Amino acid sequence: MPRPRELPDRARVVIVGGGVGGTSIAYHLAALGERDVVLVDRAELTSGSTFHSAGLVGQLRGSVSLTRMMMDSVELYRRLGDACGWVECGGLRLACTEEREQELHRQVGWSRTFGLPLELLSADEAAALFPLMSTDGVLGASYLPTDGYLDPSQLTYALAEGAREGGCRIFTHTRVTAVDVAGGRVRGVQTEWGPIEAEVVVDAGGMFAPEIGRMAGVRVPVVPFAHEYLVTQPFRDRDDGHLPTLRDPDLLVYYREEGGGLVMGGYERNSAPWSLRDDGLDAIPADFNGILLEEDWERFEEIAVNSRRRVPAMEDVRVTRLINGPEGFTPDNEFCLGESEVRGFFVAAGFCAHGLAGAGGIGKAMAEWIVGGEPEHDLWEMDIRRFGAHYRSPTYTLKRTREVYETYYDIKYPGHERSAGRPLRVSSAYAWHREHGAAFGEKSGWERVNWYEANAADGDEALRPRGWAGKLWSPAIGAEHRACRERAALFDESSFSKIEVAGPGAAAFLESLCDNRVAREVGRITYTQMLNRRGGIECDFTVTRVEDELFSIVTGTAFGNHDLSWIRRRAPDDGSVRVSDVTARWACFALWGPRARDVLVPLTPDPLDFGYMSMRDIAVGDVPVRALRVTFVGELGWELYCPTEYGLGLWRTLWEAGEQHGLAAGGYRAIDTLRLEKGYRVWAADITPDETPHEAGLGFCVRDDKDFVGRDALAARAPERRLRCLVLEDPRSVALGNEPVRVGGEVVGRITSGGYGYTVERSIAYAYLPPDHDVGTAIEVDIFGRWVGGEVASEPLYDPEGERLRL
Repeated sequence: MPRPRELPDRARVVIVGGGVGGTSIAYHLAALGERDVVLVDRAELTSGSTFHSAGLVGQLRGSVSLTRMMMDSVELYRRLGDACGWVECGGLRLACTEEREQELHRQVGWSRTFGLPLELLSADEAAALFPLMSTDGVLGASYLPTDGYLDPSQLTYALAEGAREGGCRIFTHTRVTAVDVAGGRVRGVQTEWGPIEAEVVVDAGGMFAPEIGRMAGVRVPVVPFAHEYLVTQPFRDRDDGHLPTLRDPDLLVYYREEGGGLVMGGYERNSAPWSLRDDGLDAIPADFNGILLEEDWERFEEIAVNSRRRVPAMEDVRVTRLINGPEGFTPDNEFCLGESEVRGFFVAAGFCAHGLAGAGGIGKAMAEWIVGGEPEHDLWEMDIRRFGAHYRSPTYTLKRTREVYETYYDIKYPGHERSAGRPLRVSSAYAWHREHGAAFGEKSGWERVNWYEANAADGDEALRPRGWAGKLWSPAIGAEHRACRERAALFDESSFSKIEVAGPGAAAFLESLCDNRVAREVGRITYTQMLNRRGGIECDFTVTRVEDELFSIVTGTAFGNHDLSWIRRRAPDDGSVRVSDVTARWACFALWGPRARDVLVPLTPDPLDFGYMSMRDIAVGDVPVRALRVTFVGELGWELYCPTEYGLGLWRTLWEAGEQHGLAAGGYRAIDTLRLEKGYRVWAADITPDETPHEAGLGFCVRDDKDFVGRDALAARAPERRLRCLVLEDPRSVALGNEPVRVGGEVVGRITSGGYGYTVERSIAYAYLPPDHDVGTAIEVDIFGRWVGGEVASEPLYDPEGERLRL
């Protein structure tokens, strides 16, 4: 039995969990000068999942933020050196199919935008670095010399020592039994040795994070999965060098050296979620500390067989041990970080078996967030707020998490759609879409129409983009695009997130957050942003003044939770402002195109004489409708909102009236091509919290004559780069995002989004470039290893005077 601990009565920050995540946060808080920090762990440091990590560290990931985080980690591990067992041996990744070889080309291009020295190798060159491997079936490889591996326990103890030196107090064998919450804010923790009052509590509990979260009333969607790897006995002579780490994703396996032997593991197709109740909720035994699971050779057989194909010596080596330990995974295989809906209660969990690679960057980002009140960089894809209410369901969470584990190494082509847990959230017109051949996608649990395959016959197969961009594509996209430009198209946008801000203080409150003026006359619509304290774009949406004390916000499907949280956290607590998510209350159908008025006029007794960016309540057929004269495609039209129960009736009414005018039903893929031609930005791609409105080409929204959050920072921040429209010389070469852009042979930026414009007949991309690269600048974009020429173009490419919006 451990002796009772004498705990402090209070601390500004209490970190729950002494694994690599918790100790890294403590270390970086100390580095920022935060001295009043307590870390507690139910057992010993590293006794959760950290101690049995395989320890591989790879830097290049699928997003800017995550790659930066991994690079920050390696920078820290270099500084710690032998104290964390860091070995910078380099990392190999093999390609055994043409598709995987294309992936390597794309990754090499992506790496150039970070300055990472990723290079392509032949199979023989890879074997020269890793002589144990067979080159059978290997088409090529990539090699990053700055990757490596480390010892997870050494790293944790090195971070803990650094935290202690900075003033952090660490208490092991101190189990948290409750989290105190009052008035929507965390107040402290209860432990087996007594309470600790705190302003901030960080749930860094690893696979125990959901249990800790429940103590605060917070859902942490993390599921423990048993992950296995084996350690061999020494079987090879070692010289003065090291073997690089090796990943063969086509065989689902990875390797790293372990003395004169190897560590080998992988991601099997028959995964094993661990310690769950019948309802899917985690139920980890209270005494499961520093313990491994029983060896499961049957489940590991697929990985073992594959490993012998790549490293024939695995056939005869003696295995020291098969490590089988639970790791916390999230439903999208990204970290779960940030402040929850309970103010002051932060989460850093769901490391998905690559927490060691990111631990240094995680700790740095979390410490900056805790001290500064906001993250220093765009972390939305890792933000706990990205998980909607549907992830409160343990069974849904399990379905989604199992899918990402079992497809861990699969290539995810652009437009890739997941299948687990579908359908879940559906529009009132869902049955109609299905009956008419809709190809559905999914976002935030919503079934959304990508295109209608019935429209493919009106499209042009010859326009299929080359390579990956043409993998999940249909001629229907072009047909729906042209229908919207030439006649009219009907789109179901019911999944768009809708937020109401109401009350006597609503107008002044929104004015204090928005960079544009939104408290205008009733019925006016305003396009605006909300900025963070750095002047970056935190939210991007339209605001409609419905009544004197009622405002309606419409934002992207995937951003509703983010924007709702951002607004609610800044609302006054005197009851003068009410903020509500009303997404499910309203169906929304967009009717756009030059014949849109011909479709709508016969259906309503109300005049449609209200202008662009205005709203009016009307009747359409038998349905009461809130009509907004707005567009995201650059054509005449309306977004038509009605209570959900009227949705199917409204859709049918519009469809039947439009058939004589050539109305086409369209999907989101066509919307994307239409908005590219008009230069409309997408948050989380073209604009993020890291860019200002002036850099993003949205300075027209900024009203300097009023006060709003981020105004002073924006005024003091000269644009370091500007979002530019690029057109490529080869119309069939389509950028997907993250490709490097070079000018005069020098990489100067990366693509934010791209696609083909069916009206302008050009391959279009957007990228942030240095401010002096203006219209007419010759550029090149690396598309799967081929530099495609182009130039910076004046935008928008389509209808630059905006005449068609006001027909």
